[in-house]
Amino acid sequence: MIEFSSVRKEYPGGAVAVDNFSLTVPTGSVTVLVGSSGCGKTTLLRMVNRMVDPTAGVVSIDGISVAERDPVELRRSIGYVMQSGGLLPHKTVADNIQTVAKLRGVPQAERVARVEELMAVVGLDSDLATRYPAQLSGGQQQRVGVARALAVDPNILLMDEPFGAVDPLVRSDLQQELLELQWTLAKTVLFVTHDIDEAFLLGDYVAILETGASVVQHGTPEEILAKPANSFVEAFIGADRGTRALRIVEQAGQKIAIDGSGRVAGRIREG
Repeated sequence: MIEFSSVRKEYPGGAVAVDNFSLTVPTGSVTVLVGSSGCGKTTLLRMVNRMVDPTAGVVSIDGISVAERDPVELRRSIGYVMQSGGLLPHKTVADNIQTVAKLRGVPQAERVARVEELMAVVGLDSDLATRYPAQLSGGQQQRVGVARALAVDPNILLMDEPFGAVDPLVRSDLQQELLELQWTLAKTVLFVTHDIDEAFLLGDYVAILETGASVVQHGTPEEILAKPANSFVEAFIGADRGTRALRIVEQAGQKIAIDGSGRVAGRIREG
């Protein structure tokens, strides 16, 4: 479990990125922080592995403040996936995946076996192991990033806009693969995005943020869609537009869902 308790981050000069933020990320869940650029969501993510230290408040993992942990060891125990992949350009795919395991002193034979296992898990052909990042597509690079994050089997994954730099089709594939991975591995995932559709697809819980990481609404996607907290949330999630605004009509004895644009969205099945 990750817990933020009255966290604040103020930079020299007085700029406040996060102000009095509190949130619990349940063990084994995917919790998504969603909001516009500059609202503080990435700052919060980086507080978990101490890439950013709060000015006030406490960030804890399983009841222990991260401030009490050695930052280097803490970072090596947490998986971290960035938008750009963050791969080392002069190292092969295999070497990138085993970077953290090597730093932690895992024996070479075990590292090599783990690389082969993880490449299969994230959908990478084993022939790519000897290639360099520049020889990969954007989607392949992100898969390598996910494999690297999983290399030492961390309990926690931090994912900062991990699919934001790939095209929509690849992004959809990666999202589905993450859902399948989570179904199997049940990690505690803190995911950052500006895309509410991605947040609702991936998140067990979603926190919608405004400037200063102010939580406008937090809950399951179903709870937020059913009862938006205010007009800001309604507008942000597009509650009255497109696929969000469904209505039911009857046709030939069947219940049909029609979206906000008047298009057929699907048939309603009973039970």
